[in-house]
Amino acid sequence: MNTNNDYVLEMRGISKSFPGVKALDKVDLKVRRGSVHALMGENGAGKSTLMKCLFGIYLEDEGEIFLDGKKVHFENPKEAMENGVSMVHQELNQVLQRSAAENMMLGRFPKKSIFVDEKKMYEDTKKIFDDIGLDISPKIKMGKLSVSQRQMAEIAKAVSYNAKVLILDEPTSSLTDQEVEKLFEVLEMLKKRGIGIVYISHKMEEIKQISDDITVFRDGKWVATERAENLSNKDIVSLMVGRPLENRFPEKTNKPGKVILKVENLNSVYPDGVKDINFSLREGEILGIAGLVGSRRTELLESIFGSRQATGKLFLEGKEIKNKDPKVAIKNGFAYLTEERRSTGIFPMLDLKENSTLASIKKYKNGPFVSEALRNKSTKWVIESMNVKTPSSKTKIASLSGGNQQKVIIGRWLLTVPKVLLLDEPTRGIDVGAKFEIYKLILDLCNENKAVIVVSSELPELLGICDRILVMSNGRLAGIEDAKNLTQEKIMELAGKYL
Repeated sequence: MNTNNDYVLEMRGISKSFPGVKALDKVDLKVRRGSVHALMGENGAGKSTLMKCLFGIYLEDEGEIFLDGKKVHFENPKEAMENGVSMVHQELNQVLQRSAAENMMLGRFPKKSIFVDEKKMYEDTKKIFDDIGLDISPKIKMGKLSVSQRQMAEIAKAVSYNAKVLILDEPTSSLTDQEVEKLFEVLEMLKKRGIGIVYISHKMEEIKQISDDITVFRDGKWVATERAENLSNKDIVSLMVGRPLENRFPEKTNKPGKVILKVENLNSVYPDGVKDINFSLREGEILGIAGLVGSRRTELLESIFGSRQATGKLFLEGKEIKNKDPKVAIKNGFAYLTEERRSTGIFPMLDLKENSTLASIKKYKNGPFVSEALRNKSTKWVIESMNVKTPSSKTKIASLSGGNQQKVIIGRWLLTVPKVLLLDEPTRGIDVGAKFEIYKLILDLCNENKAVIVVSSELPELLGICDRILVMSNGRLAGIEDAKNLTQEKIMELAGKYL
């Protein structure tokens, strides 16, 4: 079989089916040496499935894979890594209670007799970190590192297997702009070493900035491969969704009314929380929360929802309430979509019906019985209104793509018919078409006089959908202004106010 020497990786005619769905249908991917090859498509288009076939997590039904011109087939991830294919997943799988060095050497500890050679383990880890300019002590516990440091450590680990191909799945979803720049510097360095990088992301701006080539999938099929400079953002979106998407954000039709929520003197009980937070939220309003990583945006939502202890007062529709814990908060009309969907959002071993209806289970009860017909109707509404790509309502949620999992969780909270909806990074890891759908759902909710608070790291998103934006800086409120009066530069200036 002839292969082109310019390509470090060739995947030809790869197909993969799961019960009820064809995830990949004879797709191709060719990655040039020393290049960043972006792999794009809507959630469920087959991007991650293809990479899992390459990495030995899934067994493809048909097709061929060539690495450095040689036909390969990996039975498991260990075999893939030992042959030069490494993958950094969107959801980091690290042992947070162990040191950085132990995480680096997991499965390949250096030995002295029958014992682990700790001195060599730390020395080898230091070399791996130095190799990509990562200033982290090998002895520090992984759980003490920031998300960005953990991400860079995972990339260092991947490269340390003498990687020929490095797969990055949504690598910047939790990074600040400065951290993204650092990542891009590392990727440029890896390109110069001849490593082929497969880069999965939904962020248009960074795709155009870092990519050499772009491949687009749609519904499990290959659609196009082009040099990045030949494609505009509009071209990419059209290829992904199969139709032109003229506007990134829906037209704002909501009209904020009277105050529905008042927050007074909110202070975290524990250190490193929020301090002296005061603001109000109106019916029909979308309030954005901006800030750098570590600004305590998530802690603010948790304090309001009762999942983090805090002092201060909450007034809902003029009446003082106490959200002592999440159960009480839900009863009071609050709903909270967490940022970490895998660890605190989904019930991975349960199906879509369970994941959709658990938060609103009381409304399906009639005495000691639960109406399965009503639960099925609600699950159908979640699947259809959120456009969830799934074989059926009985599919386990863990088998869905990350973006489709996110849609189910949003649908779950909408079923509780909340008065105040708290959303932490609601469109993280979600494609442009699905983002538009979620923005539209948020607006529809506001048109029913509900109120929404949105935490997002994407400033264009906050400016595009919010009425006002509250900026956090080191746990404090640095400013709150109408979105139309703010720019990205002004928000970043406020975000640094108390640093």
